[in-house]
Amino acid sequence: MNAPVEVNDEVEEREPAPETSGGGLIPLSDPDITLDDIAAVEAVLRSSRLSSGPVMEAFEAAFADYLGRKYAVAAPSGTMGLLLALAAHEIGPGDEVIASPHSFRETVHAIALAGAKPVFADIDYWSGVIATGKIEALITSKTRAIVAGNTNGHPAQWADLREIAKKHRLILLEDSTEAIGSKYRGALVGTFGDASIFDFSQPGPLVCGEGGMVVTDDIDLAVAMRRFRAHKPSERASVVVGSSAPYQVAMSDMTAALGLSQLSRLEEILEKRKLIEHYYFKHVKSFEGIKDPFIGPDVDEVHWFLYVVHLGTRFSKSSRDSIVEDLLVEKVEAAAYSNPLHTQRRYFDYGYRRGSLLVAEKVADRAVAMPFHVHLQERQIAFIVQTMKEASINVGAGAAIY
Repeated sequence: MNAPVEVNDEVEEREPAPETSGGGLIPLSDPDITLDDIAAVEAVLRSSRLSSGPVMEAFEAAFADYLGRKYAVAAPSGTMGLLLALAAHEIGPGDEVIASPHSFRETVHAIALAGAKPVFADIDYWSGVIATGKIEALITSKTRAIVAGNTNGHPAQWADLREIAKKHRLILLEDSTEAIGSKYRGALVGTFGDASIFDFSQPGPLVCGEGGMVVTDDIDLAVAMRRFRAHKPSERASVVVGSSAPYQVAMSDMTAALGLSQLSRLEEILEKRKLIEHYYFKHVKSFEGIKDPFIGPDVDEVHWFLYVVHLGTRFSKSSRDSIVEDLLVEKVEAAAYSNPLHTQRRYFDYGYRRGSLLVAEKVADRAVAMPFHVHLQERQIAFIVQTMKEASINVGAGAAIY
């Protein structure tokens, strides 16, 4: 557990906001795009095949190899990736799927899109991942699967989750849309689910514009997901394949080329982001009344999706929003992390209201996602933290973190 940190109550005189490379706003995310990435996409644009073709297949093979999984199926987003996995497992109307309501990305929307009922379990206060101790009470005869996320890069408790899934004969799906590169008990995230889903849109480290990937070791599942994804031109005359109705959600070779190029230097990108994390930790130490990102037991390595700090309990949701607005006035793009799914109108029909999951609401109401990308400089991070410190003092600093 991270201890409270101390701060001098005096507000330092602040310099003007450091300019970004584009001049002006310090963005929440800024992809690491190189000339090699651009050349890879250009090569596809100069080829005769732009739609799902050999480059997409090469990206699938490389991604499966990176994780040590047998099969990878590319998709246009993490949401569609999860939808393919649910369809391949024949999960739909009448079924229930247990999931977390707490995430910056809204991959879990795929459960409702599949026609199944999402059943939300509350989260662990410190790590933000689904609380394994709250899952079994939610299991019914209609429960088919658990979707557990590696929230903001922090791995879930996969050993406990696998034990629960095995005990109740449930499918275990891993949402790694925010966590590429993180490790739990020596293994990379993406290796724990019966199927594991990744997303390649901002603000993650591997960015294709939009894109996703599902990995699995089950050949039947991989074949089914590909059939639900799209039919190949060579399969147009196939009666067997024609009997299924695909979503037509293949990944283009342009997207795959960018993903393949970035995957080849993923470790370099992650290492750059670790330096930015170090700068944040260095400056956040002087900020009393918050808790910086937490790393739980059995977690070997965390690669944060965003740098998220949690304000103390004296701060309200409205004061958190005021801090985000104050940062924007100073040309710093920050965001609330997150708007819990169960408080969104889409899920009211399932009986959820504010107050249903108190831990998720408490964490979400006081979480601020800070700019986090490889183009940040230490002086910018110092300015961001100082600006947030001053904004928090204006709305009620000195709060306990518990």
